[in-house]
Amino acid sequence: MDRGGCQMSGGGGGGGEGSGIDRNGVITLEDLESFTEDQLSDSGNGSLEDGEAMEEEDGSDRLLHYWQEVARGHQVEVSQDMAEPIQQLSSNNHGRSNREQVPFTLLSRKEKCGELLYEKRQYEKGHWACITMHEDTYEQSICYGFMRIMRYICQQNSIGNYLGMTLPIVTVVRTNENQSVISNDVTVAYYLPAEHQAQPPQPYDSDIVIEVWPASTVYTRPFTGPTNEVTIVNQISAMAELLDSPDLCENNSFIVAGYTNPAHSNRQNEIWFLERR
Repeated sequence: MDRGGCQMSGGGGGGGEGSGIDRNGVITLEDLESFTEDQLSDSGNGSLEDGEAMEEEDGSDRLLHYWQEVARGHQVEVSQDMAEPIQQLSSNNHGRSNREQVPFTLLSRKEKCGELLYEKRQYEKGHWACITMHEDTYEQSICYGFMRIMRYICQQNSIGNYLGMTLPIVTVVRTNENQSVISNDVTVAYYLPAEHQAQPPQPYDSDIVIEVWPASTVYTRPFTGPTNEVTIVNQISAMAELLDSPDLCENNSFIVAGYTNPAHSNRQNEIWFLERR
C-alpha cells in the first residue's frame, strides 16, 4: 500500500510548541499548513547546509528539506513527492480565522459548576473525503492517512486546485465490545468546504472516497492534550459516564475531532458520540 510518503517506526521525542511536530512523532495537516518560509528563514536549523546552498534550491525544496531534517529526529520520513503539497499548504496559510468550520446547530449543553461537560449538536448531511488505514499501530494509521488527505487537499484532485482547510479534521476510531482497545483500522475524514459541497472534486488517490455523511445528532466533550490510544479510551469512558443514556449512542465507533496544532501546549480536541439513527 502507498503510504503517502510518511513512515513512523515509533514514538518521537518531545517537540516543543510551534515545532510543527506532534509529540508522538506524527506530522499532520495543521503542522504542515502552519509552517511558512519565514519560519524556515528564522529557524537556524544547524542540520541544513549553509545559506549559499539553500539559495540554490527553490522554495518547495527548502521547505521539504527542512521537514525531512526535523522529521528524522522524530522517526518520521517525508518523501520527495511531498514537496509540492507542503509548499502549497504553506503558501495558502492565512491563519486559523480563515479556516471554515464544519457547520452544526447547538441543541443543548450540560454544565457542572460552570464547567462544560458536553454539548448535544446537530450536524447536517455533507460530503467528506475519507480514507481508512490499516497499519500496524494507531499512530501509523493516523500519520499515513493525514498525509494522503493532505495531498488531496493540495493538488491531487480533479480540479487541480488547493481546496482550503476546514476544522475539525476528524478520525473515526473503532473499539472492542467493552471499549477498552482501539482498532488499528482508522478513518481520517476531511469536510469539504461549502464551495465544493455541491460538486466535490474527485481524488486521484483511489483509496480516498467521497462519502455523504447523513445528518447526525452528536454528543461532544472537549479535552486538551495529545491523542493516543490511552487518552482516547479514557475520554470514551469519561463521556459514557456523563451521558444520561449512553446506550442511545453507537457503542463501538467514535470520533476524535482535532482543532489545533498537535504540537500546541494546549491542544484542543473533542470526543464525539453519535446517536443511533
